[in-house]
Amino acid sequence: MAFDINMIKEVYARYPERIEAARKVVGKPLTLTEKILYAHLSEGAASQAYSRGVSYVDFQPDRVAMQDATAQMALLQFMQAGKSQAAVPSTVHCDHLIQAEVGAVTDLAKANDKNKEVYDFLSSVSNKYGIGFWKPGAGIIHQVVLENYAFPGGMMIGTDSHTPNAGGLGMVAIGVGGADACDVMAGLPWELKFPKLIGVKLTGKLSGWTAAKDVILKVAGILTVKGGTGAIVEYFGDGARSLSATGKGTICNMGAEIGATTSIFGYDEKSADYLKVTDRADVAALANEIAAHLTGDDEVYANPEKYFDQVIEINLSELEPHVNGPFTPDLAWPISKFAAAVRENGWPAKLDVGLIGSCTNSSYEDISRAASLAKQAVDKKLVAKSEYTITPGSEQVRFTVDRDGFLDTFGQMGGVVLANACGPCIGQWARHGADKQEKNSIITSFNRNFAKRADGNPNTHAFVASPEIVTALAIAGDLTFNPLTDTLTNEDGQQVKLEEPRGLELPTLGFAVEDAGYQAPAEDGSKVTVSVSPTSDRLQLLESFKAWEGTDLKGLKLLIKAKGKCTTDHISMAGPWLRFRGHLDNISNNMLIGAVNAFNDQTNNVKNQLTGEFGEVPATQRAYKAAGIGSIVVGDENYGEGSSREHAAMEPRFLGVRAILVKSFARIHETNLKKQGMLALTFANPSDYELVKEDDSIDIVGLTSFAPDKQLQVVLHHADGTSDTINVNHTYNQGQIEWFKAGSALNLIKEGL
Repeated sequence: MAFDINMIKEVYARYPERIEAARKVVGKPLTLTEKILYAHLSEGAASQAYSRGVSYVDFQPDRVAMQDATAQMALLQFMQAGKSQAAVPSTVHCDHLIQAEVGAVTDLAKANDKNKEVYDFLSSVSNKYGIGFWKPGAGIIHQVVLENYAFPGGMMIGTDSHTPNAGGLGMVAIGVGGADACDVMAGLPWELKFPKLIGVKLTGKLSGWTAAKDVILKVAGILTVKGGTGAIVEYFGDGARSLSATGKGTICNMGAEIGATTSIFGYDEKSADYLKVTDRADVAALANEIAAHLTGDDEVYANPEKYFDQVIEINLSELEPHVNGPFTPDLAWPISKFAAAVRENGWPAKLDVGLIGSCTNSSYEDISRAASLAKQAVDKKLVAKSEYTITPGSEQVRFTVDRDGFLDTFGQMGGVVLANACGPCIGQWARHGADKQEKNSIITSFNRNFAKRADGNPNTHAFVASPEIVTALAIAGDLTFNPLTDTLTNEDGQQVKLEEPRGLELPTLGFAVEDAGYQAPAEDGSKVTVSVSPTSDRLQLLESFKAWEGTDLKGLKLLIKAKGKCTTDHISMAGPWLRFRGHLDNISNNMLIGAVNAFNDQTNNVKNQLTGEFGEVPATQRAYKAAGIGSIVVGDENYGEGSSREHAAMEPRFLGVRAILVKSFARIHETNLKKQGMLALTFANPSDYELVKEDDSIDIVGLTSFAPDKQLQVVLHHADGTSDTINVNHTYNQGQIEWFKAGSALNLIKEGL
């Protein structure tokens, strides 16, 4: 269940030779990131000095992990690939479809009933194709992976943007779309643009109220939500080695919020300690044998400016606790300045709910430190002024912290324990009263806080902090409370001060669990039947997308010109739509309903050029599709940032959108579009965005000679009879161009069979 020790031995066996060969070719010392990437070059790929941020390279990951919302479409695609078994170790984790409402027991029972059809499908398809299956309630994918599968120096892809969590154990773990996962499970190499490298040097040591979460909150403030795009962030230094393995996981997890490809820490004693306490002492022993290869070369860390594209230095001893938000995870406030920011910006100071846990902060260390504050509240006769919820990351963590009394402590403070699932973090929260859309504030230890993400209310001001700060503010019920300096009035009218939180990195008695929730696949899956009802509204077998017709695309209609931030949440919302993740037709009814129309500043309201009337985006696009007319979506900067959901690419493709033209793309979304046979284009001159008019008909010219590094032309035919011709860029290599021609990457796989 936990790991394949023979696979790890094979990975480590190739490390010395490959890294030495790479060092000779590159002609310089290597970072940890470079060592792992070079050790995982796909068979046939030469060890050469790849150009950072430019060269596309084929890699062979060691494993694949999928969460249930994205696994449905990934496995529906894999079923089309004609393979009898996944080519690499793979797992499915049921964590996204459990809605938080009452509490763990009730919510899990309701989810099992409501989602039975999907869970049965995932269980059976996993059983058939040799894939490990983690049942509902077993835990959140990233925590379960850290506890069971992550290993130093490994490479993993996962169908969730927070897959980098495994970087806490020294793994290059990258979030991808389901099509990428499908390719790797089918035995094909996985392609990635060779990333740039950002080095973060950590000095000093955390103390007092400051937690590992504050490191990434600080980094997010420095780099912003797109500052890490196209880069891997590598943490190093004495400060890095002082952090717990799970604390490092927290930092790597939330690195997705700066657009980073992934984040990583080197192997050290803290890594070994965590491997041992999670029953992987043999992995630690193997890692110790090649420890020098599981960290960057000494010369790199002595002179990081020479070897990284950018270097940031943070002194942990001087780092303040931070609170980031609202509405974006990179608006960073040191706790000493946060109260003033709340007042100056008119944010609701009254805190309605504090939520801790999630895949980002649900370790034993996180829970124990937060529980120390909850115990203080009980002992000092403080009544929590805000609602307070706890989301354990896995059944193993939940069972252990329950055994050690922490859940009882939270209960005494009024806390509610939710299921071991994503819950409010991804919008799976039946928050009572959210439909009133009242202005309010919540604070979480999650990773994302985009508008409407947690509860669907655009007026919910969501802030992000460490579990310790979240707990303290929930006790106070006031965002202007600074637990480092301020006092609170208890039930006896006395002024009391919260002392610094205290906890343990790892449980003294070790981890324990009665039923981790794992189902091993059948040894022979050939007799296992995977059934999908043709009348289901949640699951739908896929049909292949049509191949390119071999001509330039003429007369495309402008579907929407999106203004400002357009994340995958805007393109394909989560929340109630998660139930349709396995039914492409039904979920396509949420396509781009959250995007802001640049021409009227409204969401889900665009002009139908066939009728001149305004209507919902999906309905308008279905009208174009019914008329046999293609369309184009125009967008702003960093289009498609956020969750890795490939539905944001599949829905436009399914409904007949032919191209997405934007100022810039988020990495995962651009790749997802390519995989589905879409044209992902960027303005050569970003100001040309302004030339696009509401009634434009659009041609894309140059496709008959489509080639790498060669611009295409877009002709904007305006309603007044004038036109503008602009140059557009793309990042397609020859293989990706073949995806486009075939209609999708999956079509090309099937052609190969």
